[in-house]
Amino acid sequence: MTPFLNAYFARIGWSGSANVNIETLRALHLLHNSAIPFENLDVLLPREMQLDDASLEEKLVTARRGGYCFEQNGLFERALREIGFTVRSLLGRVVLANPSSLPPRTHRLLLVELQGEQWIADVGFGGQTLTAPIRLQADVAQHTPHGEYRLIQEGEDWILQFLHHEHWQSMYRFDLVMQHQSDYLMGNFWSAHWPQSHFRHHLLMCRHLPDGGKFTLTNFHFTHYQDGHAVEQINLPDVASLYALLQARFGLGVDDVKHGFTEEELATVMAAFDTHPEAGK
Repeated sequence: MTPFLNAYFARIGWSGSANVNIETLRALHLLHNSAIPFENLDVLLPREMQLDDASLEEKLVTARRGGYCFEQNGLFERALREIGFTVRSLLGRVVLANPSSLPPRTHRLLLVELQGEQWIADVGFGGQTLTAPIRLQADVAQHTPHGEYRLIQEGEDWILQFLHHEHWQSMYRFDLVMQHQSDYLMGNFWSAHWPQSHFRHHLLMCRHLPDGGKFTLTNFHFTHYQDGHAVEQINLPDVASLYALLQARFGLGVDDVKHGFTEEELATVMAAFDTHPEAGK
C-alpha cells in the first residue's frame, strides 16, 4: 500500500481490501462523492488550481478541500491506477443547457477497463455526477445510488443522460480518444478564466450522501435533497452562516495554511455577486 493510498483511503473512509474488481470500484466511487465535495471556491478567491499529483493530494486529501472535475477525477484516476485498475483519461463537452451545441471540451471523466468490460467513472460533475460507475453500453438505463442514467451513441460520440421527471436530459458528450495532462491544463485554465464561465459567477457546491441524499449550494441558497426531493432549504442570512455551513454540511477544511480560507476572504468573494443574502427571501 502506497503512502498516497493510505491517506486517500483515510480521507474517504475506506477500510476494505483494495482489489481490482467492480465491487471495489463501486465502493470507492460512492465514498469519494460522499467525502470530497464538488466546489469551485478557488476560482472565485481567485487561486490558480494545479493539477499535478502532489498538488491534488495536498488540497483534496491533506487540506480536506473539494474541487471541480479536473481535480476530482484527477485524484480519483491516481487512486485507481495505484490500486491496479486500467484507466483511460477522457474529455467531454458539457451540453446541459443546449443538447445540440458543440462547446469546448471542459469536462474530465474516466474510462475504466475491467475484466473485459468498459466502465465510465466520473466523480466530478457536481449535482448530477455519477455516484457509481456505469457500463459503456448504449440505450440501457443504469441504476446508481442517486438516480438513473444511460448512454446513447451518435457516431463516434457517446452522450451521458440522466432521468429527470421521467425525461432523459443530456449532460455531456465525449469520445474515447485518450487525453493528456496538457489537454486538462488547457480546459482547466479556460474554465477558471473565461469571463462567461459559470464557475466565475456563482459559488457552487455539492456533496452526495451514502443514503441517496445530497447537499447543494448556489451562493447563499442551501438545499438538502433526499431521493430526488428537496427536504430542507435555507437562504443563509450572512457570510458567517455560510462559512459555518461549508464546514458543517460540506466538511470543508478551512485551516490549512495554503488551501484554507478565512471568513473575511469568503466575504470578499460573496460581495462580488449580484445575488446577496436577501435576494432569496
